[in-house]
Amino acid sequence: MKPEQLYTHLKELSEKLGITVAEHSFRQTGIKAKSGLCTVKEEQFFILDKRLSVHQKNRQLLACLKKMPYEDKYVLPAIRERLEKGK
Repeated sequence: MKPEQLYTHLKELSEKLGITVAEHSFRQTGIKAKSGLCTVKEEQFFILDKRLSVHQKNRQLLACLKKMPYEDKYVLPAIRERLEKGK
């Protein structure tokens, strides 16, 4: 699976889990910020640095989604395999 396809499928899984994935440029904030999961008014967001490569975005999303209860959702076998690797 191409990295861009993986990224698309990871974002779709995130949405199924109620997590909104958004990309922002952290350079404009003026403070040192990192990509990650946050909760705002009981809604979950995964904020990604827009400048990261697609490989880095995939790694960060996989690390986050591994911790989520995705077992009862339909997940492509190739994605499920990556999520369960290292659990």
